[in-house]
Amino acid sequence: MAITAVFFDLDGTLLPMDQDHFIKTYFKRLSSKAAASGYDPDIFMNGILKGLGAMVKNDGRATNENVFMKVFATVVGEITEKETAFFDSFYENDFQLLSSECGYDPQAKDAVYAIKNMGLRTVLATNPVFPPIATHSRIKWAGLDKSDFEYITTYENSSYSKPDPGYYSQILENLGLKAKECLMVGNDVTEDMAAEKLGMKVFLLTPCLINKENKNISAYKNGGFEELAEYIKTEIR
Repeated sequence: MAITAVFFDLDGTLLPMDQDHFIKTYFKRLSSKAAASGYDPDIFMNGILKGLGAMVKNDGRATNENVFMKVFATVVGEITEKETAFFDSFYENDFQLLSSECGYDPQAKDAVYAIKNMGLRTVLATNPVFPPIATHSRIKWAGLDKSDFEYITTYENSSYSKPDPGYYSQILENLGLKAKECLMVGNDVTEDMAAEKLGMKVFLLTPCLINKENKNISAYKNGGFEELAEYIKTEIR
């Protein structure tokens, strides 16, 4: 079956970055903000890490947002308007400074536009452990807009995380798509290529490759954006 929809990962795919460095800098800024706001930074970041771990292990019982907040509260205390205001302020201000930690690849923007011009549906399938403002910001850093995607996963609308196949199943169900008509494009062998387990086609983007399990990547169609374009052309004929 020809593909009708392309799912794109964000970090390391449409937005080039050293993910480990980005996360380290992100946590450093978050910890500094917490300390300046009167929180014990060690306790606060312990809550963040446990909440993140809970989202990664989420089995669909609740949204990732609710799972995170529930676990975060067990460490830091009851979530009040103070905590809500803290996170809003952090993502509107401090988080925006992280754009300098990312690269920019005009081919990423061109690829999304070209795929849309082919009449294919586009989905932003980034691991849903961030609130919408953080995800929408990173989309802009990549030279794109949230309107360029029919659907964007965030911690508010997702109840699983990568590499759980349930993450991909939830998107397919929400959009009324069949796995065999979709292509997942990503740079992480473990998280993004997991879509193949559902029968989705996959393409491994290699410029910012993450392969923590040292798998043989020749098992997947792979390369840069030029190779991706050629592959898609063969899959829509």
